[in-house]
Amino acid sequence: MTYIDDLVEEYKGIINDYIKSGNEDQLAAKAHDFSEKAIDLDISPDEMVALHIELISAIPLKSYEDIKASLNVLQEIMIRFGFTYKDYKAMLNKMERHDQEMDVASSLQETMLKTEIPAIENVEIGAISVPARKVSGDYFNIIEHSDGKLTFAVADVIGKGIPAAIAMSMLKFGMDLTSASNPPSKSLKRLNELVEKNVNKNMFVTMFYGLYDFKDQSLCFSSAGHEPVYLYHYEDDEFEELDGKGLVLGVMKDTEYEEVSSRLEENDMLFIYTDGVSELRKHDGTFINMDDIKEMIREARDQHPQDIVQYIYEALTRMRNQNYKDDLTMFIIKNKCSG
Repeated sequence: MTYIDDLVEEYKGIINDYIKSGNEDQLAAKAHDFSEKAIDLDISPDEMVALHIELISAIPLKSYEDIKASLNVLQEIMIRFGFTYKDYKAMLNKMERHDQEMDVASSLQETMLKTEIPAIENVEIGAISVPARKVSGDYFNIIEHSDGKLTFAVADVIGKGIPAAIAMSMLKFGMDLTSASNPPSKSLKRLNELVEKNVNKNMFVTMFYGLYDFKDQSLCFSSAGHEPVYLYHYEDDEFEELDGKGLVLGVMKDTEYEEVSSRLEENDMLFIYTDGVSELRKHDGTFINMDDIKEMIREARDQHPQDIVQYIYEALTRMRNQNYKDDLTMFIIKNKCSG
């Protein structure tokens, strides 16, 4: 017997029970449950009426009182069915519009935010960014300048959908127009003004903004409320936490950003990430310990940064609780120059 056959039998039982008992409260409860099942099977109101007409003959209902009682059943179901069906269709339409919006936003990200990783002598770069859904709130960008410098950024937009995709596009173009001679603190200040002026007031952005000179291996960076980063010192096998203080982008127009300087020795690596890494929940519901991430970097330290971020991502995927997925981005820059 199919689901439809079961539903027909249930409807027949509701009619017969009401004819016998005349219990209005019982009818209301049964009508509510029945209408939900019918909608789950995508039965329309017109099909419901057609089913009732067929059952009048099939039961059969002979007296006027029985037919009138059956119509009371139909009326009760159609009252509930009608409202529920309308809500159901409205929900489907809303979901369809949402899916279309997500497709547009995803397409925007694919075409406008795609970043090529440059091939630079004595510098190795690895990056991975995986959205939790169709559209990511994470973003990274890399710009190689003609004067031997490299600008790079990792950002996390607090917001989703098309507005977030547009905000990230604006940040990318803002970065593309920034001169390599502009220090990170000034660049973040400029980007903050851009976000504060043009982005929805409920949308904010965390960003790590770095400038690396691959002629002398010097690094300077500023942070707009982003996660602290780790500088792995290969020779000493130690991690140094670097954290530039600064307010997230988009909160206050006249915001100043601290600038931090450092240097990468041979095989040293800078590890940047978003909160999809640091706030990852494991199968038991607890948060990951960043010491686990550091150990993974140690294990793969002699590999290319792209292989390292892929290795970490695969390990995180295995330990992640799938009920708590978030956008995840990791970026590593490694110095291969001996100085």
